[in-house]
Amino acid sequence: MRSIALALVLLMALPGLAATPEELSAMDALYAKRAEGAVVKQLGETLNKALQAAPEDFELLWRSARLLQWQADGAADSKVKKSFGKQAWEMGDRARKAAPGRVEGHYFSAAGIGSYSQAVGILTALGEGLEGKYNERLDTAIKLDPQYDFGAPLLIKGRYYYELPWPKRDLKKSAALYQKVLAAHPGNLRAWMFLADTLLAQGEEKQAHEAILKVFQGSVAYDPAEGQRVQAQAKEVRARIEEKLK
Repeated sequence: MRSIALALVLLMALPGLAATPEELSAMDALYAKRAEGAVVKQLGETLNKALQAAPEDFELLWRSARLLQWQADGAADSKVKKSFGKQAWEMGDRARKAAPGRVEGHYFSAAGIGSYSQAVGILTALGEGLEGKYNERLDTAIKLDPQYDFGAPLLIKGRYYYELPWPKRDLKKSAALYQKVLAAHPGNLRAWMFLADTLLAQGEEKQAHEAILKVFQGSVAYDPAEGQRVQAQAKEVRARIEEKLK
């Protein structure tokens, strides 16, 4: 941690310069520890300071969007989720403008719109015309790199089909996309959790139960903070499945 802190201090002391590979590596090392609230605060402050000095640095922009989306995803309060989701969306848009050929900006902008939409309610989001904006960004991310971050673009596309209201909802497409992610990344715990939710909605309780057990039996080593969060969130999904199985 001492070397990470030193690299970040040097970054903040050199205004006007884009982040070096060493400084970005230090930020990524902090991001890996994002389950700790103090680390999230430290990284957020570091990114904000760095962006003041280099506001068009793509590597800083997408990392900031990534952190904001992490905070949106974990927010229990709808107002907090809406705020972080909007910030992730806007920061992602800045990143995709800076480097339109890179997947990160498109993906995190779409993910931010998704979090914002969950916070305000899907029907409200549809009324605000966000569906087109979401799909524009997400479909570009899928075209650029569908397997980015353990299949994350395909994963949130699957969740999109799950969360849409009737008649737009398409559980078959949702499940098919999760299966595609799991074929390439069988250890992706969020994909198993989302698949369980979709199977439950399809009335396939036994298959849903098999899928949700994969979340708790799986390893979090691929991304400890993400894995631990998903295992915590999956308890509610498991409870709903077990209630249906009674």
